[in-house]
Amino acid sequence: MARGQKRNTPVVHQAAKALDQLKYEVAKELGIQTPTDGYWGTMLTRDTGAIGGHMTRKLVAIAEQQLAGRS
Repeated sequence: MARGQKRNTPVVHQAAKALDQLKYEVAKELGIQTPTDGYWGTMLTRDTGAIGGHMTRKLVAIAEQQLAGRS
């Protein structure tokens, strides 16, 4: 995919900034060096997959807490 083309747009557009912030937070927790230029395409698939997997786990945990009534 060429630079600048993005297919995975959030359903709630205001959430894009929060998801981006979560991505950097998770990368820092995992000790993965984030790209300084903002382009993630040159990173190892293993690293980006780990970041995405941990983001998903955190988002599921947040949703479970909200469904249980403990926001």
